[in-house]
Amino acid sequence: MTSTQDQARLQAIEEALSARWPETDIEPSLERIAALADMLGSPQRSYPTIHIAGTNGKTTTARMVDALMSAMGLRTGRFTSPHLESVLERVSINGEPISAADFIYAYNDIAAYLDVIDEKFDTPLSFFEVITAIAFVAFAEFPIDIGIIECGLGGEWDATNVVEASVSVITPIGFDHMNYLGNTLSEIAQTKAGIIKEGGSVVLARQEPEAAVELLKRVQEVGATVAREGIEFSLSSRALAIGGQLLAITIGEYTYDDIFLPLHGKHQGANAATALAAVSAFFGGQELDLEAVRIGFASVTSPGRCEVVFRNPTVILDAAHNPHGAKALAETLENEFTFDEIIGVFAAFADKDVVGILNELEPIINTLIVTQSGSPRAMATAQLREIAEGIFGADRVKSTENISDAVKLAITDARRPSHDESVGIVITGSVVTVGEARVILKRLSAPEDEN
Repeated sequence: MTSTQDQARLQAIEEALSARWPETDIEPSLERIAALADMLGSPQRSYPTIHIAGTNGKTTTARMVDALMSAMGLRTGRFTSPHLESVLERVSINGEPISAADFIYAYNDIAAYLDVIDEKFDTPLSFFEVITAIAFVAFAEFPIDIGIIECGLGGEWDATNVVEASVSVITPIGFDHMNYLGNTLSEIAQTKAGIIKEGGSVVLARQEPEAAVELLKRVQEVGATVAREGIEFSLSSRALAIGGQLLAITIGEYTYDDIFLPLHGKHQGANAATALAAVSAFFGGQELDLEAVRIGFASVTSPGRCEVVFRNPTVILDAAHNPHGAKALAETLENEFTFDEIIGVFAAFADKDVVGILNELEPIINTLIVTQSGSPRAMATAQLREIAEGIFGADRVKSTENISDAVKLAITDARRPSHDESVGIVITGSVVTVGEARVILKRLSAPEDEN
């Protein structure tokens, strides 16, 4: 439980961070974060790290690596972004969000240096650079045995790339953030390949050919040891199970079978193979303890990633915010759920490929409710409705002005007098959309005297 004093201090820190240059505006450079880390004594070098880049699946893969390392007895620190409900989610220690008190302590450790760095450079430290430094310091103070660090955006000049990773991981690369990363998969892959370190180990999830070429070019340039999905490791079998799926994963000469993963979707099975390959690479390719692997995967959670959060009707949250993620969501809903009808609630950022996302979702969503999140980046409801009607047809699209009303409308529409129909609700479009919906659904699920 966070004390009132800590809650007030945390809120003040969040306001100070939010007043900084936003994490969605990028000035590609490692100079500022490198200078800050140097002043702090390079805390990110006091523990080994696994560094994860890619377009989709980074956060879930990081959570899987965290769970596996914990099951093997290591103290873990995990840095991911963005958060769903609380900024504390971004910095996790031993699988749990950092406490408000420890977050405040880490911020106080670096606060005196922020103005110094701001004055030294033309561009001040961004929100993301500062919170990255907070994570580095918190992990050093704990201390941890292994850091699992997710890139925020790109790779080469991402603030997290001041780590000297023991293992670098690249999850599937697709189109996103093209204004910074480039308009082709080759250009995007070149930037993400920047996390691959000289003489290090790298794990590559399955990639489109043009992305794979650039990643392997970087591997060769720096003399890294590579493990490629489909060659050095693979998801060798997958079967649906109640509450998730049952997997077998092959890493080199070793096969790990009867793995229960409590997540839905073929893409999550692939993420599991990538995560296990990363852990194997960290331990030098030696055979891993099968029971620890099973325990680790069985404990994995991934909030906001095809997450069932409400019953009667069933409500699924998924933070898909690009066409690649939307395609994975659509395939999972079609193949692993038995709804007769699906109602979608959708709110997206104006700078995203909304047309591409909705084209992927259209075949599996019967009725779409478009709305607007509280983010200043949100696309206006009227504009979103116009786009949606062009793809779904006007008769399949409804709209509300906020996510709360959209969620309530979807639940009302899904509760049919007849019990013969199974109607599901999927809420998607952005991490902010899912985060807001999660809070609303928790409130709706609470007993009457708590509302």
